[in-house]
Amino acid sequence: MKVTLALALLGASVFAADELTATPLISSSNTKFGSAIEGAGVDKAGVIYATNFGDELTQAGQVTGSQSLLYQAANTTAYVNGIRFNIDSSGAEEAYIADAALHRVYRLTDRQGADGAFGSNSVFCQDEGILQPNDLAIAPSAGRIFLSGMNYTSDSVVGNGDLWTCDNTGAARRLGQFHRTNGIEVSPDEKTLYLSESENKGGAVVANRILAFDLDAASGDVTNQRVFVDFGTLDDTAATDIDGMRTDAAGKLYVTRNGLGKVAVFAPSGDLTAYITTPSIDFVASLDFGGQDGTDLHMVGRCKDNDTKGCV
Repeated sequence: MKVTLALALLGASVFAADELTATPLISSSNTKFGSAIEGAGVDKAGVIYATNFGDELTQAGQVTGSQSLLYQAANTTAYVNGIRFNIDSSGAEEAYIADAALHRVYRLTDRQGADGAFGSNSVFCQDEGILQPNDLAIAPSAGRIFLSGMNYTSDSVVGNGDLWTCDNTGAARRLGQFHRTNGIEVSPDEKTLYLSESENKGGAVVANRILAFDLDAASGDVTNQRVFVDFGTLDDTAATDIDGMRTDAAGKLYVTRNGLGKVAVFAPSGDLTAYITTPSIDFVASLDFGGQDGTDLHMVGRCKDNDTKGCV
């Protein structure tokens, strides 16, 4: 799904939340992605990528322009799930890919040619204590990444979710343990880190909220933990999981509602400003901004009319 947003258009009050509808871009009839499509990421040219290319958990591919392979994990037991691109301190483009099965993040460097291929691939950071990682966020000024992950159980406890950071040398450090964690994002000014947290009880999902932390990007330290939004009190959708999250250039936070076919949009204050409906995707998994001016929001997830395929 794709929606082009005028970034200053959205209102600032929950009572004035806009209702927007996305336009299908890739359907079940022409997709090359499987139902586990995830990890939307954008490169410096505004091209969108996602995981589960070719319906393979070991592959990531290009979404916009043409559907083509970006990355193939060497290990057949890998499960690539999150993608973030970055410009390193020398001005070169690089990409980070999370492997949820092998508890590591890969770094792709030495990008070559118009096809977007990277000439070098290495393990950037890893730790057996990392639950997955499931998703990634990045503080570009420090070359530092942040990782979320989960252990899904019928009755969740603190420790079923985690938050880690890896500095620019790849050294990994755990920042905290939580109930199930999934979506993660750093604000454009790198002063706030957002993290989703969900709870299960008796096999049912009973809570979904977004936590916010004050962030020191240089050290990776997070402080002043607080609830940014609680979906149980906001709109009575505590039973619907949060998945991927992204901010726009103005600092608004876009939050996938995996099962509602919607993306919720919040101002930095925490006020709900819009809902975006995704007509061909009920289980919206991930999203990112792309296009020439970076205002085309692309949302990915399992196709509504064919749950073996991934739609955009």
